Amino acid sequence: AMLRLRLLTWDVKDTLLRLRQPVGESYWAEAQAHGVRVQPEALTRSFREAYGAQSRRFPNYGCSQGLSSRQWWLDVVKQTFRLSGVHEDAVLSLIAENLYRDYCSAHNWELMPGASETLSRCCQRGFHMGVVSNFDNRLENILAQCNLRHHFDFVLTSEDAGIAKPDRRIFEKALRLGRVLPEQAAHVGDDYAKDYQAAREVGMHSFLLHTAGRGMQPEVPPGHILPTLSHLLAVVEK
Repeated sequence: AMLRLRLLTWDVKDTLLRLRQPVGESYWAEAQAHGVRVQPEALTRSFREAYGAQSRRFPNYGCSQGLSSRQWWLDVVKQTFRLSGVHEDAVLSLIAENLYRDYCSAHNWELMPGASETLSRCCQRGFHMGVVSNFDNRLENILAQCNLRHHFDFVLTSEDAGIAKPDRRIFEKALRLGRVLPEQAAHVGDDYAKDYQAAREVGMHSFLLHTAGRGMQPEVPPGHILPTLSHLLAVVEK
């Protein structure tokens, strides 16, 4: 049966956009520019540790604890370098500021295969579209820089909402913004718990983009799995 969809909501990272290179490589290149000697592998490991600790201590960019997402990220970058043995505060501040700015541009992001075409075709079909992403408030700008912003009626980030996926309230907020009932909406994302399952729990349809390296989730019907974004068109154009 044809899905009576009116709204499509989208995750961004690893669904529509992905990093051009691993975080450790970008951090290493910035360090090189300042004459700081450090291995990219060390930075990759340190970033995981720093990001994990910061996320546990200050969930969702610390927005409910009075932190700005900018300060949250500057602290993650500095801690990443400290864990890799770099301790000069002045240079760390400069590196952190530069990286915060660079991740806001198209310089560090690239489109996922089929993203542009799929979004255009969905718009042509008359779907309303929105973003639901666990991201900080740089996302609007990143989407604009990557020439995707115009596809969306709204961009709902976890920082703006003050709630992060898989909390059902961020999806409920998206449904209100889209002015549709849950069964008239579908969410597209790459994370089983935060995207696929969370959207279904509020009564939305959802599709799981299967990215390389992700184990298959047995409880997802094959018809809900997208091997690539372009496969969504076959589903919505029925």
